[in-house]
Amino acid sequence: MTGTGLNSAIAGLGLTEMGKVYGRSSTSLAAEAVRLAVADAGLGLGDLDGLLVSAGVKQDVNVNLAAVLGLHDLAVLNQVNAYGATAGVMVAQAAQAIAAGAATTVACVFADTPLKPKQSAGAAWGSGAKRPGAPRNLRGMAGWSVNSGATNPNILYALCARRHMERYGTTSEQLAEIAVAQRAWAVHNPLAQMREPLTVADHQASRWIADPLHLLDCCLVSNGAVAVVVTAADRAASLAQPPVHVWGYGQAHAPRRMHAGSDWGLVTPAGRSGPAAMRMAGIGVDDVDVAELYDCYTYTVLVTLEDYGFCAKGEGGAFVSDGRLAPGGKLACNTGGGQLSSYYMWGFTPLSEAVIQARGDGGVRQAPRNDVVLVSGNGGILEHHSTLVLSPHERGPHERTAA
Repeated sequence: MTGTGLNSAIAGLGLTEMGKVYGRSSTSLAAEAVRLAVADAGLGLGDLDGLLVSAGVKQDVNVNLAAVLGLHDLAVLNQVNAYGATAGVMVAQAAQAIAAGAATTVACVFADTPLKPKQSAGAAWGSGAKRPGAPRNLRGMAGWSVNSGATNPNILYALCARRHMERYGTTSEQLAEIAVAQRAWAVHNPLAQMREPLTVADHQASRWIADPLHLLDCCLVSNGAVAVVVTAADRAASLAQPPVHVWGYGQAHAPRRMHAGSDWGLVTPAGRSGPAAMRMAGIGVDDVDVAELYDCYTYTVLVTLEDYGFCAKGEGGAFVSDGRLAPGGKLACNTGGGQLSSYYMWGFTPLSEAVIQARGDGGVRQAPRNDVVLVSGNGGILEHHSTLVLSPHERGPHERTAA
């Protein structure tokens, strides 16, 4: 399939420390992650001819990272931002550049340092507009947000979750099943920030953030960085790590519409991005062995499962119940603990765990099958979506991993 980038593979993965990592800039962490990913692939920095960079809401990592790394002969260099969908977008762009002959080896990196010493996680995402005397823009959507109190993602995702509950009968206990399942995976992840076992009762007892979302419905806040190296599949086969082949990718974007009659919060761009990636890969949801889904909130997992077609619209609550997503359940989902329990590196959280699972490096938390790994990214308030289909196998017939 000339021009699609389906001759590419992820050959290197680099992860820094995660969580309360202080005294370092996002750029410093990004540089470390790139160096680690390049070394993981058995390459040197001089082998890179492409670099794609991204950072958190401050966007404080930019194309100057190339100079920090001493990369002076790049063919591809860009700063990419589709919010939480960025990781999938970057891998697709890297694969396309390689397929087009524009580059041979592209590093994709994300870094963020929102946490500060003696500052709460909530303060890390606090808005300067809350300070007395700070300017307020009261026009358009910004004016609606201020006057309605919908001033941060917690509140807006809570509105989405509540709408789903009112429409379909979804319950907070069903959302809790997602948090509990992911914590059960995180127990075995040495990089996870939260490794203590969790129960539905623990979830229900956690404080309210924005009704119907409890604290344990919400993602962590983390400092750190993640990078991957993408190259041609035939080249990756000769490098240090087992290649993780890119079988398919997709993206879709639907800026928020909150007028009467809209389906905002109930139907997301995942409904277009996921099927597009799976069509490109030649698979369906029944072929998926591992799902690494963006989980800024428990509700994001539920609605993504629906929109990808794992269950019908409105049936997500029942689908995630009874330990279906937990170790030993019917779908290995967010096997590192996800953003709820491991670390929050935007779309690089699910991507990094997908690479680990596809390589078979999960240890105790390794999924029984890893032939097809589905990866999602979600940005904004369910507005931007990217999907990747990854595999340890080249495209074409292959023997399935024994369960």
